Amino acid sequence: MSARIAESTAMNTLSLLLIALILDAVLGEPDWLWNRFPHPATLMGRCVEWLDGHLNHGKKRRNAGILATIILTLGALILSLVIKSIPDAGVLEAILAAILLAQRSLTDHVSQVAEALRSSLAEGRRAVSMIVGRDPAELDESAISRAAIESAAENFSDGIIAPAFWFLIFGLPGIVMYKIINTADSMIGHRNERYEDFGWAAARLDDIVNWVPARLTGGLICLAHWSKAGWETMQADAKHHRSPNAGWPEAAMAGVLGIAISGPRSYNGIMTKLPWVNGSGRKPLGPVDIETSVRVLWRSWFVGVGILATVWMIF
Repeated sequence: MSARIAESTAMNTLSLLLIALILDAVLGEPDWLWNRFPHPATLMGRCVEWLDGHLNHGKKRRNAGILATIILTLGALILSLVIKSIPDAGVLEAILAAILLAQRSLTDHVSQVAEALRSSLAEGRRAVSMIVGRDPAELDESAISRAAIESAAENFSDGIIAPAFWFLIFGLPGIVMYKIINTADSMIGHRNERYEDFGWAAARLDDIVNWVPARLTGGLICLAHWSKAGWETMQADAKHHRSPNAGWPEAAMAGVLGIAISGPRSYNGIMTKLPWVNGSGRKPLGPVDIETSVRVLWRSWFVGVGILATVWMIF
């Protein structure tokens, strides 16, 4: 009996995830809605900002950061459990999950960089500055394209595969806790004077929760394109990336497209000599390559959804 209940619960979660993935892909993030109400990710960001302002001071900043991360994670867990306790909350769970996924939003933003770059170099720099943290002022066409493609690959893991993975494992609590951890890492998980200690816990926890999804993402990209080059590049170069996780989807993308990404770049006016991913690949890049990377994301998304749908139909 308990096995049947567990199987039924798993299939219900899978059903809700498929609905959420499709809703996100079709609807994205409609401006008419989020111009009137704050997006859940925005609310999460405000919580992180509040804790940053109230706890990030004094000598024991690492302990304060650990406390902030615990508060955020437990708060997300409690809120999601309250929502799950609502009678017949399945539809609401699917809608919330769709809001916390970002396939349509990601591909739209990356595509906008290609469109802007076709207009002018200045417009390309402005557009790419909306999705990456590096200095845009000195970026040429290839560097802008490379930044957009890297962002596409990394955020395919962070914004779609990872939240979907944790929803599949733990339902609504899984995706909500993942998103608050990922949001905290993006805001305070920086290696600078203010956040080196305070953001330590958020950054380490984000590394942990993204470890499996990042590798699944890289594998999915290679599988969707039946790419030996993508697989070999991922195996060879992912471990050399500055991030323990981002290198997997980025290396897979680089191998599939036959291009070189990562490499030297400037942050806050400081040039960093980072290693190339797929360094033997083509380095001159342009808007066409950005658009091709978007097609890679959609093909990988369709294959991933197809696998989930097949499992749902079988069981």
